[in-house]
Amino acid sequence: MSQFLVVTVLLFGAAASLSGQALARNWRPAWQIVVYTALLAAADRFLLYALFGADLASLVAYAAAWVILLAAASLGYRVTRARRMVAQYPWLYERAGPFGWRERRSPMLDLPEARAE
Repeated sequence: MSQFLVVTVLLFGAAASLSGQALARNWRPAWQIVVYTALLAAADRFLLYALFGADLASLVAYAAAWVILLAAASLGYRVTRARRMVAQYPWLYERAGPFGWRERRSPMLDLPEARAE
């Protein structure tokens, strides 16, 4: 169990998060996270098999690793995409928390209307 936590969560979780960040920085679509984390989960299973004698063909362990890596990559992707949207289009968007952005209100809407006297 401790090998799973160290290898899958710490080592491959960091790699998955960096993969998500790289995808977001290069404006790649989010569905590519699924492909890259599937490959990372396979590498994770092989490393656990080679180093610690874990079962290589365990679909449950593979699925658990894939879900963990998918969550880490999605988190890295979303945080980086939000940061990029606000940095690249500051006149259109503003931050709405660590994971999102929203459209900026037009400054013209904040001006008081001219009164006809």
